Amino acid sequence: MRRWLMLALGTAAQTAACAFVYGIPYLADTLRGHQHLSLTQVGLLVACPAAGLVVALYAWGAAADRWGERVVIALGLGAAAAALAGAAWAAHGMVALGLLLITAGAAGASVYSASGRLVMGWFSAGERGLAMGIRQTSTPLGMGLAALAMPPLADAHGLPGAIGFLAVICGVIAVLIAVFAADPARPAKAAAEPAPNPYRGSRLLWRIHGSAALLVIPQFTAGAFALVLLVDVRGWSPVHAGQLIAVAQGMGALSRILVGRWSDRVGNRLRPMRQLAVVTAAVVAATTLSTAFPSPLTPVLLVAAIAITSSTNGLSFTSTAEYAGPAWSGRALGVHNTGQNLTAAAVPPVMAAIISATAYWPGFALAALTACLSAVLVPTPRRATAPTAAGRTRTISA
Repeated sequence: MRRWLMLALGTAAQTAACAFVYGIPYLADTLRGHQHLSLTQVGLLVACPAAGLVVALYAWGAAADRWGERVVIALGLGAAAAALAGAAWAAHGMVALGLLLITAGAAGASVYSASGRLVMGWFSAGERGLAMGIRQTSTPLGMGLAALAMPPLADAHGLPGAIGFLAVICGVIAVLIAVFAADPARPAKAAAEPAPNPYRGSRLLWRIHGSAALLVIPQFTAGAFALVLLVDVRGWSPVHAGQLIAVAQGMGALSRILVGRWSDRVGNRLRPMRQLAVVTAAVVAATTLSTAFPSPLTPVLLVAAIAITSSTNGLSFTSTAEYAGPAWSGRALGVHNTGQNLTAAAVPPVMAAIISATAYWPGFALAALTACLSAVLVPTPRRATAPTAAGRTRTISA
């Protein structure tokens, strides 16, 4: 029973972090209307939390490897709450707001590096896909929460109300983690003996990192620009568009649970990941056509794109931690998250520039192409041999 409490706490912490790291796009209409920013300037602000995140991920991962998950998550999420409070009530101007969002992202990186370890350590290999699938629902749940809550809060209370809401959530969950979370037991040998570097002599981890980073591009193209597309092109209100996106993110969360359970049943993480990359490419390509040629199916395809592009994250995350082993999982997940979030930070400003210079469909076409490239890069499914602290090898399904 205790492991399910740890899963709930880890998922809640990650959801709070995702809500502010990826929730700024849902303030795009407010930023453009009230702050008089261009779409490109909004794209830069959207990228700020993720930019702060990538700077600190590896350091937080090393801290989790050394001092454990509870302290790292509680300290980082508490610091993120303080930075968000400053962004809500003390920031004046785009530069100050951007710097505080970068600081919040750097502090929130603790959750990305440590909450996965917290969950992985409490579950056996046969339950890990499901557990990590549930934990990975945090990204669509966080984005869905932001899409549902932030537009009406911004309408009623401006930017302070919307960003202050995120600060309160982070602060409350930081306290819950500090009080109730417990680090999983660590193998005695892993603590006593240095573990071999899992990156030496194998490209498997690098290929997992690379393919996962490529899949971030369609995920964040759909997630970041669906609201603006519906408002600008379809004439929807920001609130109604946010409600539709919240439904799509909920479907994305469900897809991660189902995909995690699927990977447990087939005993493999990478084969489902490759198959879903192909499906992602097809769905995003269809969305591209619907934006190039006006279609009543565009909202439906945007929902499908948001849901399917969210499905693979748990697979890459779990396979990274399994292959790296307990002694290296914090650092390996730090590297993995760095690649994903560096890509996530680049997507909004780059896609905003492409869309501003051309139209929506070239951006979505590029996203479909990267999904195709990811399917090629995913390692061939096989029984992977991972190093242990004792220098021996262990066999896992990657």
